[in-house]
Amino acid sequence: MGAYIIRRLLWTLLLLWVVSGLTFIIFNVLPSADPALLRAGRRAEPEVLQGIRETFGLDRPIYVQYLDYLRDVFLHFDFGRSYRNDTDVRAQLLDRLPNTLYLIGGAVVVWLIVGLSIGMISAVKRGSLLDRLSMGSALVAISAPVYWLGLVVLYLFSKDIGRFPIFPGSGSFQAAESIPDKAWALFLPWCVLATAFAAIYARLLRANLLDVLGEDYIRTARAKGLSERRVIFRHGARSALTPIVTVLGLDVGILVGGAILTESVFSIPGIGRLTFDAIQRGDLVTVQGATLFLALAVCIANLLVDLMYSVLDPRVRLS
Repeated sequence: MGAYIIRRLLWTLLLLWVVSGLTFIIFNVLPSADPALLRAGRRAEPEVLQGIRETFGLDRPIYVQYLDYLRDVFLHFDFGRSYRNDTDVRAQLLDRLPNTLYLIGGAVVVWLIVGLSIGMISAVKRGSLLDRLSMGSALVAISAPVYWLGLVVLYLFSKDIGRFPIFPGSGSFQAAESIPDKAWALFLPWCVLATAFAAIYARLLRANLLDVLGEDYIRTARAKGLSERRVIFRHGARSALTPIVTVLGLDVGILVGGAILTESVFSIPGIGRLTFDAIQRGDLVTVQGATLFLALAVCIANLLVDLMYSVLDPRVRLS
């Protein structure tokens, strides 16, 4: 197990190095906005622009800038400073991270409870009216874009503009101070973000569970006289959940980089909203830092998923 974790960590470092190289090329080598212009403004004098380039080291050879960038990222966890507002990118990411984690954590709980429950019931009641209704509803949920669903939910249930204001409004999250208040303020965003994921997980678990229930060891368990509930939950669901864990790890890792649409619609100051605003302003350093942060989150999520395999499925051994 220890050797496996070390190998995965080395592969993670290699992947982060590749991602850092690609992002550096995209934002610093390919034609893009001049960082000195972003800092000084469009009407700055040439002398001012030259002074900014010297101050920030933009006049040095590109390979020297890249080596300094690697040193700062991998040794000091420093993503640089924004040329737009002269703020530390790492500080901005860490400041927004708790808001994104609040959003993701609640949404994960919602979509796992709803999606896995529906998927399991549909698999057990295969071909029934309940199965058809569940899978039809899941197809509709998958097809609904997040930004459209978010706007519809705000129109119907928002506290200030909603037709049926029975839930908190979109702006109440920033005013909330305690964890219960934040959870209540995030109820609508949780539901919106979880809708499509719950539908995907329901269909995925249904397909996996139907395959597992046809295996020989399931028939053997039934022949031994085990109850149907024990067969499904103890033997069937445990094997069917292994692919779900893989997808969950990837989804959570990606969402840590920012649920951009949900955070934008509901005005949640998370990493996704930060990235969106940085793109709008042309703040390349912030976008570059958020991209690397996303890559790190995905790598960590993949490592945790691999470690959970041996817990869920004893046939899997990490060595």
